[in-house]
Amino acid sequence: MSLKTVATVLLALIVATPLAAQQKSRARSLGIVVGTLEPGPLDAITDVPGVRVGQVTVRIGDSVNTGVTAILPHGGNAFLDRVPAALHVGNGFGKLVGVTQLRELGELETPILLTCTLCVWPAADAMAHWMLAQPGMERVRSINPVVGETNDGYALNAIRSHPVGERPVREALERAAGGAVAEGSVGAGAGTVAFGWKGGIGTASRRAKAGDSTWTVGVLVQSNFGGDLLVLGVPVGRELGRNGIRRSVDRQGPRGSIMIVVATDAPLLDRNLERLASRAIMGLARTGSVGSNGSGDYAIAFSTHAGVRRAPDATRLSLTELGNEQMTGLFQAVVDATEEAIYNSLLMATTVTVKDGAVEALPVDEVVRILAKYGRLRN
Repeated sequence: MSLKTVATVLLALIVATPLAAQQKSRARSLGIVVGTLEPGPLDAITDVPGVRVGQVTVRIGDSVNTGVTAILPHGGNAFLDRVPAALHVGNGFGKLVGVTQLRELGELETPILLTCTLCVWPAADAMAHWMLAQPGMERVRSINPVVGETNDGYALNAIRSHPVGERPVREALERAAGGAVAEGSVGAGAGTVAFGWKGGIGTASRRAKAGDSTWTVGVLVQSNFGGDLLVLGVPVGRELGRNGIRRSVDRQGPRGSIMIVVATDAPLLDRNLERLASRAIMGLARTGSVGSNGSGDYAIAFSTHAGVRRAPDATRLSLTELGNEQMTGLFQAVVDATEEAIYNSLLMATTVTVKDGAVEALPVDEVVRILAKYGRLRN
């Protein structure tokens, strides 16, 4: 039986990834507290009102571990009710579909999908078909799907089999919901590796005062990159003295990528959203990444505030956004939330085994002991 046939059979068993499947501990519950700002109630990107996340994990036999993570900016039609958005590129070694139009117009007209490198094009096609089938889209002749990726083919995914097709994309989009977000070895993070340990999906949020209101900044990451693992500035990677890759050859080495999605309910247009996205790279750097030559480090930021949304047929827009002097608190929020989301992607990951090896989960007990030795844990 061919791998494609097996995939067709097993996809019937794929369901949205349940949070209940996770038995690990998030950073804050371990005393790993980043910064001084308070998180939202879920400490997740879904703390931003209206944001929904859907995930489907694709596992086939002992060679395929990948999936799809969908981030929807609000509960309506993203094409007909567009949100301002911006992109910051830390290092551009990647295949981010839809980037030129996003930058040109400064807005999103579809949800954001994350998946594996060779899956971006079928995923984009599947989302375009799904969007065009929505009510009110009958006369639409062009659409710009935004799909990001990291390469999970170094260790845990038979990426050349093109394992993500239309069905998991549709399921991820249709099952997207608010509430707690599954993290670790799930969705687009099922086969990723970070710092030589099992990476994956992670999320966090922060509340920050700007102007006369308090706003939420939420971050979701797909971690799949290398470097010198630091946790709260402690050289945890060096203290561990090893990594979790159990293969004859470590084909990834320092290479890899990260996708960072930033959402906020603060009224920001694309210029200040780009400034916000650029600060996410500071949170990435805190964890020990140097943005290696083979790393695609991307941050996409969008605002869900009703006052800055755009209709596609608008002839004139009158939008109000926060001033430049009000941005500092939001910058702090995105730096801290990005750092914590990366920690969560590692701490919540589970060991994944394939036919010729495995990538182990970060040994949480050892990490906690190391941080305690340095006096970095908070009660």
